[in-house]
Amino acid sequence: MDRSIARAVALLRAGKVVALPTETVYGLGADALNPIAVARIFALKGRPVDHPLIVHLPPDTPLQDWAADVPAAAHALAQAFWPGPLTLILARGPRVPKTVTGGQDTVALRVPDHPVALALLRAFGSGIAAPSANRFGHISPTTAAHVEAEFGDAISLILDGGPCQIGIESTIVDLSRGAPVVLRPGAITPQDISRLLGETTHLPGGTEPRTPGQLQRHYAPQTPAELIDCAALPARLAQLASQGLAVGVLAIGHGPADTGIALPNEPADYGRGLYAALRALDAQGHAHLLIEAPPQDEPWQAVNDRLRRAVTTVP
Repeated sequence: MDRSIARAVALLRAGKVVALPTETVYGLGADALNPIAVARIFALKGRPVDHPLIVHLPPDTPLQDWAADVPAAAHALAQAFWPGPLTLILARGPRVPKTVTGGQDTVALRVPDHPVALALLRAFGSGIAAPSANRFGHISPTTAAHVEAEFGDAISLILDGGPCQIGIESTIVDLSRGAPVVLRPGAITPQDISRLLGETTHLPGGTEPRTPGQLQRHYAPQTPAELIDCAALPARLAQLASQGLAVGVLAIGHGPADTGIALPNEPADYGRGLYAALRALDAQGHAHLLIEAPPQDEPWQAVNDRLRRAVTTVP
């Protein structure tokens, strides 16, 4: 067993917190069956205790070990998309501590698709509760350096798995109330889920369980940020500059190199670089950030969700 994995397993079994890479973002992990260890995650992040965590499972873990009344749709989605960026909300199994679920009777489960995370989960042999490895509400980390910048020596171990390949958080699907409800968009789209299940997915209706990343402001830079249409961006940039404000720009496929960062105009590539770009702009000391609004069509749904929660002003 790799020495870093062995050390991580030992720390987890001792009730400590370790940071681990996934294909989406880096996570802050603890033994999901140890309420004291899970409480350390909440304390480190400054996360409200009623905000549930996602439990990451080793491959081929029976869903019945963690969930009750598992519907056929859950097995179908797990077989099709795990390991991968899909989280399932199911009725909580009796051994799952309510510390993990934010006091709710549902549990969030997924199997991540990253070789380091999978090696750790296989070696640990049980579920690891792991929200994103950042202070609550801040920009999610997509490199080990981002995690270190957030926490320094406060975490026992950071497993470095390189940059995350997807870069935004997993799709969350609620299966605890019958018809599938997409609570958080991600790389796996509602259309992907509907095609597999042969039924239409629904949008949240106000009675769903609390889930990660659903606050109105989340994934947010410290610098005030504004989401703005492409046509209006040059005039707004000039207006702010005339006020003597240093302005950073996050553009799509183009943009002035001296004032900002340009991300690709393809949604998967944009999502992969989004959080790193926001962190870089945040570190440059601007008074204000302008973010060019992406297209509003379905392939950009997950990116647009994250951007709406990251900014203070939306067009």
